[in-house]
Amino acid sequence: MLYYFKRIFFLLLVFNTYPLLNAQTFGFGCLGFVGGYGGFVYQEFDASGLNEYITNFNQTEFVNTPITEFSKETGFRVGLNLFRATFQKGFMITAKGFYQSLASTNNGSVGASGSENNFSMKLNLQNWAIGFDVGWEFTRLVSWKIVDGSLNFNYITLTETTDLPGETTVQKYKSDSGVLGYSIGTGIIISLLKDYISLEGSAGYTYLSIANIYNENGTPLLNPVSVNNSEYINNDFLNGGGFTAVVQLNVGFPLL
Repeated sequence: MLYYFKRIFFLLLVFNTYPLLNAQTFGFGCLGFVGGYGGFVYQEFDASGLNEYITNFNQTEFVNTPITEFSKETGFRVGLNLFRATFQKGFMITAKGFYQSLASTNNGSVGASGSENNFSMKLNLQNWAIGFDVGWEFTRLVSWKIVDGSLNFNYITLTETTDLPGETTVQKYKSDSGVLGYSIGTGIIISLLKDYISLEGSAGYTYLSIANIYNENGTPLLNPVSVNNSEYINNDFLNGGGFTAVVQLNVGFPLL
């Protein structure tokens, strides 16, 4: 998937300099500019299968402090606005690519006969994405991103850590790479320094579905061969998306 992402990235850069487009304006509104950006991401999701697994785990006799279920995460996004074309009446079209990493850790404790050992589960959601947005620059300072969409190539890891006296055990599970998802939303761009610096906020919905994840031996987290019927989990590990909000700083810079 990373190979195809790079190919698309290259084609969009070529498209950005193609002569037929010189009648428009690019970058953050001017020909000859591209834009890098970075910011904070908040994302909600439906982790039905994972949370059912946690519920089963919390009901076992050796759990002293239950693990909290997963439903949301925060993290960062960095990317590049490959071009932005501004047409008549202030309408804009932007092509972009970005990398995003979100993580959260939920803690509990396990033990027996009065002993208590720390246990944690860390869920990390990562993705590469390509996308576009259609906007309207209704003043020189403020623009409205009417539609902001992206196609996401996701990769998920879950790390279980148990701290025992004199020993720490770690079990890591991974999804297949390049699992497809999407995001759709809307937002506002506030220009701080025309063409060079702007502040952007957006909100929308992100869809993500992962059936199962596996350790290095290929054993699934949900419903391994040894599981009995009473512990069988019917839902996917991640069964859907949810609300997403992004606040980011855009910085424009010249190609030459």
